[in-house]
Amino acid sequence: MSNKQVVWVVVAVALVGSLAWYGMAKRQGEVSSTGKGAANLGAPPARDMKQAATSSIIDLKDGQSTDLTITPIQKSIAGRTVKMLGYNGSIPGPTFRVPEGSEITINLKNEGDIATTLHAHGVRMDNPFDGVPGVTQKEIGVGASFSYKLKFSDPGVFWYHPHVRTDYSLESGLYANIIVTPKDSAYWSPVNHEVPLMLDDIALDDKGMLPFDAKVADHTLMGRFGNVMLVNGETDYKLEAKQGEVVRLYLTNAANTRLFNFALPGAKMKLVGADVGKYERESFVDQVMVAPGERRVVDVFFEKSGEYVMKHQTPDKEYAMGKVSVSSEPASPSYGNEFSVARTNGVVVSELEDLMNTYLSKTPDKSLNLSLDMTAEMRKGMPMGMHSMGGGGMAMSDKDMGMGDDGDALEWEDTMAGMNTQSNSNMMKWKLVDKTSGKVNMDIKDWNFQVGDKVKIRIFNDLQSMHPMQHPIHFHGQRLMVLSTNGVRNDNPVWVDTTLVAKGDTVDILLDASNPGTWVAHCHILEHAESGMMFSYTVGKNN
Repeated sequence: MSNKQVVWVVVAVALVGSLAWYGMAKRQGEVSSTGKGAANLGAPPARDMKQAATSSIIDLKDGQSTDLTITPIQKSIAGRTVKMLGYNGSIPGPTFRVPEGSEITINLKNEGDIATTLHAHGVRMDNPFDGVPGVTQKEIGVGASFSYKLKFSDPGVFWYHPHVRTDYSLESGLYANIIVTPKDSAYWSPVNHEVPLMLDDIALDDKGMLPFDAKVADHTLMGRFGNVMLVNGETDYKLEAKQGEVVRLYLTNAANTRLFNFALPGAKMKLVGADVGKYERESFVDQVMVAPGERRVVDVFFEKSGEYVMKHQTPDKEYAMGKVSVSSEPASPSYGNEFSVARTNGVVVSELEDLMNTYLSKTPDKSLNLSLDMTAEMRKGMPMGMHSMGGGGMAMSDKDMGMGDDGDALEWEDTMAGMNTQSNSNMMKWKLVDKTSGKVNMDIKDWNFQVGDKVKIRIFNDLQSMHPMQHPIHFHGQRLMVLSTNGVRNDNPVWVDTTLVAKGDTVDILLDASNPGTWVAHCHILEHAESGMMFSYTVGKNN
């Protein structure tokens, strides 16, 4: 029996034996300090389900403000009435469309069931408005309000969501887009329509949303995979277009854990942008992978009339997520000719290639290892003699336990459902480890930079971890670019704020430290972040 197999047997036995100890039988869907979970608030506001599910676009100009309220809502999903949370009564919430260089105010009122904040994901806003409890602000209690002043220095597609019990709040529907329109009218190629698509999944049982524990995050081994796919909150999302139209899709992965591999078979797709703007070079693609927290900008040309099925395609499965109905009415105008050209964006090439050539071979300034460990509390609950890896007499394989590394770089499904369901944030610690100091997660104290620094960071996803899996790593407050993966130069860079690190991979990134303040970086698998996979860093102002 290998050392790794022994470790998994230890984990399995400890997890099963710890169920009573941690009181997981109390799974009652209550996650608030008031003890009032969404299922116990009485009748939520009566809503027309179609109206509640329709996300509107709100155009805001520099200096304008808007009101945003979190409330419980009922939503019909896959034949069930599900009690969830929404911004302004909808899932997703309203999309805000703002000009590059503008500043707006969002007045958030919390009438939900737990404390909350608002994090404008990917936006390089002023530090006090980043929405991280204990770092930039206090939690917004139930019944309380807070005003966020957000500046938008970058064109692109961003999104907003809470940063309190993210495993629960995002699964409940608290997410929506922010589209920042560029100053340069020729920044993007012309299209007929722009449509934000928030890709998500939700875990349902026969009663509705799979319940949550009030005190700890669960499903912390793999993260909470849903069994129902959603596009803009709908299981059968529908979009209409005309023959010859080009439609820009802003794809955002709002799922707790699941990778999405988006496809529209029969239509022509061109990948043009990512989190924070456009790629060096546009490229024609058949599929677009989006990890949790990431965004991708895709132009789609519907050359012929008919129905096109939106699909999530994995190596082993495919899921229908919605459809586009294209009428035979001709588009006026049609931008098919412009679509056929895969542009090279000279300004982006000049900026990013100069950085690439300067920093690609440079020794990293900082290094992170990604791994998983058992907590001290979990070890205390083990029978005597199980603390070490050398014990014998338990001849069970990884396959017997339903656990282990399947050898694939990416995990598309919950392959360890039994153990994943039983795992929680008291039982294991997902770790970001500073390679130099050995400090872990929020104990990392010496990541201090100055405005204008370009920081090369090496991220290694340890294949010898107790459970290696991919991690989308998100840095707040700054933008970054991927320099290389496993020593291979990135041949089409783009500014992003989140990067996926597959298991066993070494990814070198360049952090553009341009925004002063104390910020956090974390895994955007939400159960991993709730299990400690987060640290803070500081960018100081130059004197």
